[in-house]
Amino acid sequence: MSSYWTHWPAVLPQHGSGPKHTRQIMLQNWQRVITTTQPEALVRGLIHSDGCRYVAHQRANGRTYSYVRYGFSNRSDDIKAILCEHLDLLGVRWTRPNAMDVAVATRADVAKLDAFVGLKE
Repeated sequence: MSSYWTHWPAVLPQHGSGPKHTRQIMLQNWQRVITTTQPEALVRGLIHSDGCRYVAHQRANGRTYSYVRYGFSNRSDDIKAILCEHLDLLGVRWTRPNAMDVAVATRADVAKLDAFVGLKE
């Protein structure tokens, strides 16, 4: 589905020129107060929008091991930094497997996220 109405930019402004992932994204003071007191809601929203929960399979010594992980991928360094900051607030350990991704892999940390992330709707 697409729409080419000439007035869309006035109705839904882009808040800046250029690609979205190159624009600075930062939380305002009032937003930071809300998200630091309720980090679960922000993390849930970010994972539902640009992340996933999946089962990873690894082979070692002729056996296959399966374990659950959370992955998050975004081009914006600012958004990744916001996610990592809030995972730190929740005590969830995360890693950066590459420049675009954030991963949560240990059983205890996946269980913490499972407690409030839930299924995508």
